Amino acid sequence: MFEFIKGIIEFVGPEYIVIENQGIGYQIATPNPFSYSNLMGKNVTVYTYHYVREDVIALYGFHSREEKSLFTKLLNVSGIGPKGALAILASGVPEQVVQAIEAEDEAFLVKFPGVGKKTARQMILDLKGKLQNVVPDYFPSLFSSNLDEVKQLHNQELEEALLALKALGYSEKEINKMTKDLGKEKRTTDQYLKLALQKLLK
Repeated sequence: MFEFIKGIIEFVGPEYIVIENQGIGYQIATPNPFSYSNLMGKNVTVYTYHYVREDVIALYGFHSREEKSLFTKLLNVSGIGPKGALAILASGVPEQVVQAIEAEDEAFLVKFPGVGKKTARQMILDLKGKLQNVVPDYFPSLFSSNLDEVKQLHNQELEEALLALKALGYSEKEINKMTKDLGKEKRTTDQYLKLALQKLLK
């Protein structure tokens, strides 16, 4: 229904962003909301997917059409809902996801929250050989590996990243395991979140 929304980033939280367009604030769930933190108050284009079910109507947003395409393909897999698809994209390693599907690497796929052996097998059956058009080097913000120290509120940013992990479906036990390691260096919320997701997928 909505291909994209152009507007000003008004809010960034652990689960969604808010874009203001002509006086209307659109609440949009994204894989990594904090990747928009440096765009607060700026005009952006977010590619959207309008999700409608009996019990929920929601907008999901992405940096690129390719990222949106991968999200929709994941949604078509039995056992994967929007939250699960967002968690997979939030890892920042979609190329690894595609490679795991092509190589039938169930052990890698089950590392994502909500993905068990049955769902991993279904992902392989449904998507193997069908993702070539969404593999290339796209959505650079997710592939960014810039982990330079930044002068920002350390504890607040780490706390926001942990809240985002909870929103993606990771358990308290999984999150607690890495909290100490994450706190060793000062990073942005986006960087904390990417690093945490990389550790969870090891």
